[in-house]
Amino acid sequence: MVLSRSLRAVFLGTALSVLSPVVPALAQDAPDSGEISSREAIALQDQIASLRQQLSQVQNGGGLAAPSTTAAPQVSAADGNLTAQLLERVSALEEQNRQMRGELDQLSNSVRDNQASVSKQISDMQFASQNGGGSPAPAKAATEEKASAPAAEATEQPKTALDALKAGNASLHSGNYTDAESNARFAIKTAHSVSGKMDAQFLLAQSLAGQKQYRQSAVAYYDAYTKAPKSLKAQDSLLGVAASMLALGDKGSACQALDKLKTEFPAPAPRVKTAETTFRSRAACH
Repeated sequence: MVLSRSLRAVFLGTALSVLSPVVPALAQDAPDSGEISSREAIALQDQIASLRQQLSQVQNGGGLAAPSTTAAPQVSAADGNLTAQLLERVSALEEQNRQMRGELDQLSNSVRDNQASVSKQISDMQFASQNGGGSPAPAKAATEEKASAPAAEATEQPKTALDALKAGNASLHSGNYTDAESNARFAIKTAHSVSGKMDAQFLLAQSLAGQKQYRQSAVAYYDAYTKAPKSLKAQDSLLGVAASMLALGDKGSACQALDKLKTEFPAPAPRVKTAETTFRSRAACH
């Protein structure tokens, strides 16, 4: 029984030495708003107080005797169970301590992150107020500019088909093919004469070709040809169909357009004849 008390004193003392410095540290590290950490610290204090009481009872029951060198001491089964229970409780308390420290670290990190986010928002607001509100003014200016754009376009819109053709051809020569297309479509809708509609359709075909929309440009060129099939510009229209088909890689259709050009205009203009010879060579027409 003397050895049993010694074992109890040793294990209780070990438990107290491990846990005594932990509770004050947890109480100090815990944030003011952490209800979980404060409850856990109180529970650990109660368990340590209980262990202190058990240690006091063991020590008051008799002094610790030196171990005998002549005979091996005998330990009862009850003493062995008590020792195992004490070791298990010490291990559980140590694990609980580690978990609580991990929770405290997470709470501390969360508080720091929230403080940093709030500080950044305050700094942004201060910067915006010092610079007259930041970006709203440029955004307002951009909105006003967009609102005034349709009005400007409305004032610059051509009034007649002739105006549209002049503006469209100027845009075509400057490489502004989308503006040329817009003016050509306006002229097609407003032109009254056959030659005006022919010129507008031819301008549309040229603007589409400039945008590399070759299939649409081939159709537009052929529509221009059908509007005035005997005019001088009809030769250029059939030549435009052949050029668009070559750009699409359709050599057969290009040769058909060149054959129609040769049939309809046996003696074409010199520049048309030169271009026809070049296109026939590229399309390998027979």
